[in-house]
Amino acid sequence: MNETPIIEVAHLKRTFHLSRKASVAALDDVSCELRAGTCLAIVGESGSGKSTLARVVVGLESPDSGTVRIAGRDVKPTTARRELRERAKLVQMVFQDPQGSLNRSLPVSATINEMLEAHRPDLDKAGRRARVLELFAEVGLTERHADAKPSALSGGQKQRVAIARALAAEPQIIVLDEAVSALDVSVQAQVLELLKKLREEHGLSYLFITHDLSVVRDIADDVVVMRKGQIIERGTVDEVLDAPRDPYTKLLIASAPRPGWKPQRGLRAALLGAEA
Repeated sequence: MNETPIIEVAHLKRTFHLSRKASVAALDDVSCELRAGTCLAIVGESGSGKSTLARVVVGLESPDSGTVRIAGRDVKPTTARRELRERAKLVQMVFQDPQGSLNRSLPVSATINEMLEAHRPDLDKAGRRARVLELFAEVGLTERHADAKPSALSGGQKQRVAIARALAAEPQIIVLDEAVSALDVSVQAQVLELLKKLREEHGLSYLFITHDLSVVRDIADDVVVMRKGQIIERGTVDEVLDAPRDPYTKLLIASAPRPGWKPQRGLRAALLGAEA
């Protein structure tokens, strides 16, 4: 397994000021690495800082301090078109709800075509159309899906379109921010299988943001557990899920749905109050 980091995060801090007197430390001295060709899962409940970390990594959010390096290059928010295009070739992001990137009045292929116009200037109109259909086929969709409007597609199909859009830029890394959490269990499993296949075929690296530990073992190599802006546990999937050290991690694992699982009384309150 590749030990070379493709993403290096060092001592990130990010505080949101809610008012003159109230603030929240979304990231509090966070450091982690994503090894090239692997999947790193960032796990934690809502408000743990995991999505803020994802947004800082792709340059959508500015840290107060600390550094992010992707493939040896520093990442900082920018509006320069050339830098944005170069960064897009390194890292793409897939969100929980793909609806925001789809125009309700246009066929969903339009969002892929837009990416190709930006990143594949060598392709003419016919070449872009052929590439659109190739990308749709890669994610398990057909020409009929490509020519449909968003309202005609299911949630799982729209998420496949979002994945195809990310692939259109031919990135090295895809950041998946709760990308399967809104899908039902059967569709979720299908999308996870697709992501594993694409990772193997394209040599991709994944930063997988989730609150759901039940999907982590199926997709990830390494795990980072976050709570209140801090990393409280890290290791390989087997190390963290089979032999967790931190009480909060143990409660997260205990709360993960399993066949025949029933909520433990008071578990939610215990989870929120667990000491890091």
